[in-house]
Amino acid sequence: MKLERPVWPEGKKCAVSITVNLNGELFWLQLDPTCVNMPKTLSLGQYGMNRGLDRIIDILDNRNIKATFFTPGWIAENYTEKVKNVINHGHEIGALGYKHENMALLNTQEQKTAIKRGIDAIKINCGVVPTGFRSPEGELTLDTLRSAKELGLNYSSNLCDDDRPYKKNLGNDMEIIEIPIHWVNYDLPYFAFNYHPAFPAGQGRIANYTGVLSNWEDEFDGCREYGLCYVLQLDPAAIGAPGRIGMLEDLLDHIQQYDDVWFATGNEICNYCNETL
Repeated sequence: MKLERPVWPEGKKCAVSITVNLNGELFWLQLDPTCVNMPKTLSLGQYGMNRGLDRIIDILDNRNIKATFFTPGWIAENYTEKVKNVINHGHEIGALGYKHENMALLNTQEQKTAIKRGIDAIKINCGVVPTGFRSPEGELTLDTLRSAKELGLNYSSNLCDDDRPYKKNLGNDMEIIEIPIHWVNYDLPYFAFNYHPAFPAGQGRIANYTGVLSNWEDEFDGCREYGLCYVLQLDPAAIGAPGRIGMLEDLLDHIQQYDDVWFATGNEICNYCNETL
């Protein structure tokens, strides 16, 4: 049963979860596999892992905020020290498939294999076992969520049907905690740009920074007013640029002016929901 107005720990008024998608160059490879021979396009994602990620970690450290970093298995294999550094700073690692698969284009067994391969790669290379799941950009199916649950993942952060965590009925007496997300609180749709492969397809985007920050602040203010769960999605290649990283600082300053906000990782929200829902 969904909560009408969530009750948060210690009488907090709302919840905030900072999440980071460690896509690296996989976003572009999924868009067009021939990008493997396009070093300029690949460098767009590599920048996030090589430069932007450390800036995010520094800002979170300075504010004593723990975040959830959703990580494809391929990233765990190819940027192992970067992912281990995330862990060493006390952050959660979540599962993000293996190589940025579009789950809806795969059959059930292929989806399950990709998710398991991603979990195993994180465990083998980084020494932790994820408990949460986010699907890469692109659609997913109920079988995706069933596979995630069957593989030991306790929560999903994929759907857009609420702004409160809830128990998602997957059928067959199976449930998973869902922590909903919304495109407006994701940096990549505002800032991702490339000529070839063209993204966005019609071109004409890199958004105004002040406008995006205003969107994020307004969404937080609404979540706080109604006692909801504000989930921010970040890609280090987008937010990690020198001119954009200040947006994250400004947003966190705006949120932290209030002392009634519960900052929580996905796993912390999941555990709390399992106790209270």
